[in-house]
Amino acid sequence: MTAPDRPPRPRDMSEDQLGFCPQPAVRWLAPKVLISTGVQSLIASIFGSYADKRELQGSLPSEVHRFSQGTDEAGEFWFDFVADLGDGFDATFSVASLLAAESLDLPGVGPLPRGRLLVMGGDEVYPSASTRAYEDRTKGVYKAALPVARGEAPTLFALPGNHDWYDGLTSFLRVFAQQRAIGGWQTAQRRSYFAVELPRRWWLFAIDTQFDDYVDSPQLEYFRAAAEGLRPGDGVILCTPTPVWVDAGSGREPGGYDTVEFFDREVVRPHGAEIRVMLSGDKHHYARYAEDGGDRQRITAGHGGAYLTATHALPAHLRLPPPQSRVREKAAPVDFSLATRYPRRLTSERFAAGIFRLPWRNPGFWGLTGALQTAMTLAVLYGLVETLGTQRQKGFFGLVASWTPALIVAVVLLLGGTAFAKIERSHGGHTATVAGVLHALAHIGLSTAWAFVVIWLYTRVLPDGPVEDWATLVIVLVGTPVVIGLLDAELVALYLMVVSRFGINLNEVMAGQSIETHKGFLRLRIDAGGALTIHPVRLDRIGRRWSANPGGAEHEPWLLPARPLRPELIEPPVTVPRVSAPERAR
Repeated sequence: MTAPDRPPRPRDMSEDQLGFCPQPAVRWLAPKVLISTGVQSLIASIFGSYADKRELQGSLPSEVHRFSQGTDEAGEFWFDFVADLGDGFDATFSVASLLAAESLDLPGVGPLPRGRLLVMGGDEVYPSASTRAYEDRTKGVYKAALPVARGEAPTLFALPGNHDWYDGLTSFLRVFAQQRAIGGWQTAQRRSYFAVELPRRWWLFAIDTQFDDYVDSPQLEYFRAAAEGLRPGDGVILCTPTPVWVDAGSGREPGGYDTVEFFDREVVRPHGAEIRVMLSGDKHHYARYAEDGGDRQRITAGHGGAYLTATHALPAHLRLPPPQSRVREKAAPVDFSLATRYPRRLTSERFAAGIFRLPWRNPGFWGLTGALQTAMTLAVLYGLVETLGTQRQKGFFGLVASWTPALIVAVVLLLGGTAFAKIERSHGGHTATVAGVLHALAHIGLSTAWAFVVIWLYTRVLPDGPVEDWATLVIVLVGTPVVIGLLDAELVALYLMVVSRFGINLNEVMAGQSIETHKGFLRLRIDAGGALTIHPVRLDRIGRRWSANPGGAEHEPWLLPARPLRPELIEPPVTVPRVSAPERAR
């Protein structure tokens, strides 16, 4: 008989059997998604500071989670890191099933046992947070991958990303901060941030900076109290919601990294400890920056399930903290170089070129550009007809009235084009402004040219009479959204392809394609000697066809892929000593 807290294994992939509804990958340029996420992002950014739930978390228990005695028989401790995961079912479940496996046999290395901890590094759901979205895109998927754990259940910690913040953390705290199980994983945290004491004098601190903002006072006090356990020579792994080191270290916006530098100065350095590794997601790829002449690492590992983002425009070198940092008493600057990226540069460039499939991958976006072009074309036609079709002089105010609709649409396009080019704050300079204006002018030019073509067809080509009028109506109301809308969508694709070379709208050139391949996570080990080894796992091809596994053991996944998943390492394991080389030489 099935235990009351363990539902029967599903017989098929229906929502009734699974208890959740598997979701397709988010189509980020679909009008509904664009509007809803845009509005939620705007509301969250405006009102987030006035309803900051981090300030309220100071009344919650301030537990430091301790696993210092949790090594296995070999004296080793294993844990996993995954980020940007709650998107389409195929990619998310592919990664979740690898994380759930009791061990992974990867080419070139021995078996890698499942981690005692699973750290989710941000953006646990897309496109925005809600109880239903978490159930369908995250909780249900991970429960299906690991319904029950054999032996001691691994512990799950989660750090919120910007998509988790869109409802003010309400759903996030309900899912991850109430000590409830998610399948075979057991949540433990009470707050949106956490400190974990690991074996061999390693610590993991995960800070919640709410849209790259500050560390709030209750959170700072929590980590100061946790840091009382630090000793000189201890190593710290710092998890942040975004890889702030990339923009700051390459000469762009330093604000997010200033928060990290402030945290290091106030919490870590006073105890003689050192941040040896920084981990983050947010960018949906793998990128590792290694300290020049040293062994500290700055790693982005946001390839846990969300659409792939580009790697070909990553800066080759970083200087941290950056010269433009405003933090007082900052650490001495250190240079880092890009050691590895996944996907590789050429692969990333090839994927970016696929943006010209935009209208077919996002039919709704084709509809949006068709509607915009129809509105602009009608406005221009109205101005042309009123200007050229009347026999009497209209005068200045008459001309203004004739062209007012076109001017209104043009202003909206100019403002929208500029805002779109500046969607990433770190790339919001004059170059982005020029790109946005030129982008809008290109759309206006297409509408204007098409309006002249319509006038020419009406006056020179179509036969006089009712046929002329009806044919023109069909050309404008059907031909414009279908044909010109398609050309306009391809114009957006061309714009994205060009400006992405300058680091503008680099995210959108990939988001418009919703590429689900090239996924993975990190499997980390602390060995008996105290060294941390990072195994970056990759999965080039995800599962796309699944079948129910009703006869499997209770700890086995509910679903099995039609073809076995074939994970590999992105690069050879990266070893980080707990103490830096200069300290070891003393």
